[in-house]
Amino acid sequence: MSEHDGFRVERDGGVATITLDVPGKLNRVSMPARDELRTVFEELDRDDAIRFVVLTGAGDTFTAGGDIPGFLERPAWDVSRLADNVAAPERCTKPVIAALRGYCFGVGLELALACDFRVAADDVQLGFPEVTIGMIPGSGGTQRLARLVGLGRAKDIVMRGRRVGAAEALALGLVTEVVEAHELDAAVAGLVEELSHHSPLALAMAKRVLNLAYSGPLPIGLELEGLAYGLLRQTHDFREGVEAFAEKRTPEFRGE
Repeated sequence: MSEHDGFRVERDGGVATITLDVPGKLNRVSMPARDELRTVFEELDRDDAIRFVVLTGAGDTFTAGGDIPGFLERPAWDVSRLADNVAAPERCTKPVIAALRGYCFGVGLELALACDFRVAADDVQLGFPEVTIGMIPGSGGTQRLARLVGLGRAKDIVMRGRRVGAAEALALGLVTEVVEAHELDAAVAGLVEELSHHSPLALAMAKRVLNLAYSGPLPIGLELEGLAYGLLRQTHDFREGVEAFAEKRTPEFRGE
């Protein structure tokens, strides 16, 4: 286990779990933590032993957001580039799962939106309260939210600074799945187990194509998808998957 500013990283087999942990401060994410989270995600991405990353919070909450006074300690140029660090889960080529419970506000929701899957406990509350203190979400929140739920709904959430409960979040597509709070860890473990049966190369390529093409024109997305498919065609995992299907057996993927 490695300790960082406000979070820890634990490795268990092919799964790395990043736990936001700031007792008494609702797991607030400091300015230094943003930099360190980026570094950790990049290190995990390079670690061939790690196949999945889980991002969660200690205790009964994910995080209530950032260290607000810390924004005044950085120059305007620095805070205008906060999205670079928060995008680290999205840039990671491996599947990243956010396990959400309790509060998921501000930078917490921005981090969650940069993950591939958001599994939520039924007690979760999500939101961007920044407008209530003269700010806006500044780490990718406005853009990812609008692309995920639509412009009108994003305005309703951001401009009113309102909280979204689990049922509404699921209906909006903000979260992938909602489970009872005591089942959250098991649900995340189940998702990891499910994904572990798939080719690591196929998962990485699917993530890359989906992320890159999502906001672009359809013809470019189709071209990118075709090129990615052609690259996978040359891999062991592609051939193994086809042959296993034809032979009615379980494929043995090697990630190559």
